[in-house]
Amino acid sequence: KKAREASDYPAYAPILQDMFALKREVAATTRPDVCAAGEPYDGALDAFERGMTASRLDAIFAKTREGLEPLLKAVLAKKRDAPDVDALPPALAFDHPGWKGSVEKQAELSKKVAADLGFDFTKGRFDVSTHPFTGGACPTDVRITTRYSDGNWLEGFAGTVHEVGHALYEQGRAGDAVGDGLPVSKALSMGTHESQSLLWERMVLQSKAFWEYAAPLFHEAFPHTKEASPEDFYRAINRVQPGLIRVEADELSYPFHVFLRYDVERALFAGELDVATIPQQWNAYMKERLDVDVPDDASGVLQDIHWSFGAVGYFPSYTLGAIMAAQIFAAAEDALPDLSDQIRRGEFAPLREWLRTEIHEVGSTYASPDDLLRAVTGDGIDPAPFLDYLTAKYGELYGL
Repeated sequence: KKAREASDYPAYAPILQDMFALKREVAATTRPDVCAAGEPYDGALDAFERGMTASRLDAIFAKTREGLEPLLKAVLAKKRDAPDVDALPPALAFDHPGWKGSVEKQAELSKKVAADLGFDFTKGRFDVSTHPFTGGACPTDVRITTRYSDGNWLEGFAGTVHEVGHALYEQGRAGDAVGDGLPVSKALSMGTHESQSLLWERMVLQSKAFWEYAAPLFHEAFPHTKEASPEDFYRAINRVQPGLIRVEADELSYPFHVFLRYDVERALFAGELDVATIPQQWNAYMKERLDVDVPDDASGVLQDIHWSFGAVGYFPSYTLGAIMAAQIFAAAEDALPDLSDQIRRGEFAPLREWLRTEIHEVGSTYASPDDLLRAVTGDGIDPAPFLDYLTAKYGELYGL
């Protein structure tokens, strides 16, 4: 924390080096067979993604990167050639005076939408915190938080939907079944958990259909937005704007933040990277891949807390979750032919109950996320549906 506040990477570097040395020891001690079968980093990765290896992840990420790079370049080229292509309508601009003093109404609206999505307030709480998160002791005590801002109406609302996705997974686990409290009832992996939050955030919240339901709620709560159509909201929430901060990234540039962290932590874990050179590698990558200049280490290598508390091997789960979400949602569309219209009408129960049956109640029955996806979708983890989804969506949004 002190190093980030002072943007002082040299003060942090020795601590980072010690942490990775410790995590190598932990992986070798707790997962010796996994480490011996592949590489030491596999032991760290397996703690978050059961059955996943670095070699398998290389193949998944290579295919994802190969599909994303030309799409992102095309979008950014379009933005340079036509700067107004994704301009916000005045009513939705973050600095519109209508948003001043709106935090209380934002919270009321977010709570209503959380209930509509299916969050059970009799088995959980919804509060405010500096950083949104989901926690709790068991499926009957699930706690979510978000944060609100006068200067960013989207932050609290999108954070709510994301955390509700996590919470629905937790509330939907085998809370009333024989397996309650046993390992089999636990979430399968961090990537599986992220697939649930990202499915609701990206496949639902960021869909056209959702804003047919949500725009009228915004019009009622914030009268100045009545001039903004559901299409305006949809376009506003799907703007591509590569930036410095991972947690603020759009869904098209977000995977590149993960690729960077995966490359760094894997090389550092293997002893192939000098800890002192990480900022230079970080900054060069951000410029090359996202055309973003990193002004200081606080905005670069020091922005995340994961490595500081030993979560080495965690970052890949975010993009694995996004990939899985696209596959799972495609299967849901096949199972629920009326799904888009249901979302448009604010009828979320069919999707929620399908997810509960296919994902939530299953817990850790399967040996790996690959096995879970084969049962639900017919295929293991595959970036193709994710890339198809992004290509179709952003091709239309940016007229590619």
